[in-house]
Amino acid sequence: MAHTKIERLRASLSGNKPDRTPVALWRHFPVDDQQPESLAAATIDFQRQYDFDFVKVTPASSFCLRDWGVTDIWRGSAEGTREYSKSVINNPEGWLKLRPLDPYVGVLGEQLACLRLINQELGKGPDPAPVIQTIFSPLAQAKNMVGKDALVTHIRLYPEAVLEGLKVIVESTRRFIEAARETGIAGIFYALQHASYAILSEAEFHEFSELFDLDILQESKSLWLNVLHLHGEDVMFQQVANYPVQVINWHDRDTAPDLREARKSFKGALCGGLQRERIITGNPVSITAEARDAIQLAGETRFILGTGCVMEITAPRANILAARQAVNT
Repeated sequence: MAHTKIERLRASLSGNKPDRTPVALWRHFPVDDQQPESLAAATIDFQRQYDFDFVKVTPASSFCLRDWGVTDIWRGSAEGTREYSKSVINNPEGWLKLRPLDPYVGVLGEQLACLRLINQELGKGPDPAPVIQTIFSPLAQAKNMVGKDALVTHIRLYPEAVLEGLKVIVESTRRFIEAARETGIAGIFYALQHASYAILSEAEFHEFSELFDLDILQESKSLWLNVLHLHGEDVMFQQVANYPVQVINWHDRDTAPDLREARKSFKGALCGGLQRERIITGNPVSITAEARDAIQLAGETRFILGTGCVMEITAPRANILAARQAVNT
């Protein structure tokens, strides 16, 4: 008997065999992501075209920062991301000037409106699609406030000031998640960009990220579909394997651990199996083969087929369809 999307995901998350492997891919929507109505419409159209098992809402990363004065610009990135054109922290004292944001006004309020529109459209009918909202970790937000090349320098030269600023970012993020719950989301997509040995030491990650991450994830514990995303290579998988989330997503085709090895550390569900560059350069035959290999590696339960990160906006329709249809056979 065919499952609904929610039944399929819940079965897989609990370790029971679903009617088929769940699958979800996501992407940025540049230009559309500048208004809540247009981002909602683009997200809804994308879901109607491919019918994924959950919907990740992907606003520009600046959505949580613009109300502090950050600015960014679209310059045609194939990933769909925007470039930051103005930082708001230019010296150690800048961290101490931050104040918590009100989630119901400004750009944060617009993102809540976007979530309401998406849930109103995709959350109805006999087979509603669970919706999860992207949340960037406080350290990821801090990077875009001070500039990615300056953050680690500030951490090492002005640690007390950075920690004070992170506390304010945590409070704003918690307030936004609390407000987002009211829109009907099923969970959050919690993006970590610094859980990497190429960026921080384990001690630095613990002090400047992990303690704050756990505080934020406490706010989302009542939600049932929280996905932790580890961005980049040389990731600290072991250090985050105990985070209170239902799913971990990372670039499993590009960096350790692979899907089979990750099973030994994390007891929840894994999401991945498709190398995102091959969604661009491959073809339906190779995409289907990689998807089937991923399912064999990960097993039939506690696995969601997906890419290690956002697809590029130039991903061919035929390849996306191949990934979506690979779980049907």
